[in-house]
Amino acid sequence: MGTLQAAPLTVTDDRGMAVTLPASPQRIVSVLPSLTETVCELGQCHRLVGVDRYSNYPASVRQLPQVGGGIDPNIEAIVALKPDVVLMATSSRGVQRLESLGVKVLAMEPKDSAGAQRVMGKLGELLEVPDAQRIWRAIDAGVSAAAQSLPPAARSLRVYYEVSAGGYAAGTGSFIGEMMARLGVQNIVAPSLGPFPRVNPEYVVRANPDLIMIGSRNVQGLELRPGWRGMRALREQRVCVFTADESDVLVRPGPRMAEAARLMARCITEKGKK
Repeated sequence: MGTLQAAPLTVTDDRGMAVTLPASPQRIVSVLPSLTETVCELGQCHRLVGVDRYSNYPASVRQLPQVGGGIDPNIEAIVALKPDVVLMATSSRGVQRLESLGVKVLAMEPKDSAGAQRVMGKLGELLEVPDAQRIWRAIDAGVSAAAQSLPPAARSLRVYYEVSAGGYAAGTGSFIGEMMARLGVQNIVAPSLGPFPRVNPEYVVRANPDLIMIGSRNVQGLELRPGWRGMRALREQRVCVFTADESDVLVRPGPRMAEAARLMARCITEKGKK
């Protein structure tokens, strides 16, 4: 704050690329909702000049220019905003194209809790916000409190969490799977399948979970899936259907992870009774 001469800043992203900026960026485009939320949680929302169409929290970011989807952003729209840096997922198709146009890109895509913690630290460095880890400590405490609120009986519950359409599930190695473990429930998805595997309907039928967690966007036709009508979770209506807003909280590895833990804990408490 007190220095007149801004010092160059180098931050290494999730590709292992060292990105050097002449100073802490004042014009930021973020095309990944969890990164958008983290910038704002660090008190730097005012530096955002554009976001992807899915960045909708906090409410103030909805007024910003939208530059398409995170995977296939509108490159021209991003360049027109003259950003100092673009924050995007490592899997985004726009990374190389933007870099070829001379735009600085930090590619970060946390898949697990350690990744989310690391990204918060990196964004703290980028934005020159001291003690960015305080956010992580608050998340960690919130998740622990949610876990402690659950009865011991919850530990025997076997849960299937469907993250998105097409049968993509939360695996044990994902931040959602790790949260399920911290809440003490058992994930029916085998660890060997990876963080967000696509599982076929028969896999879930064979596993026969006690409880299903799913978003309202994907719940249509659940009982029409092969063999699902006979599953105990459907017969006994042990299905938690999260609203679109709740799903946004749950599937983003960002500052609202403690809220995500509370949503899961509420589901387990309400629907998980054996």
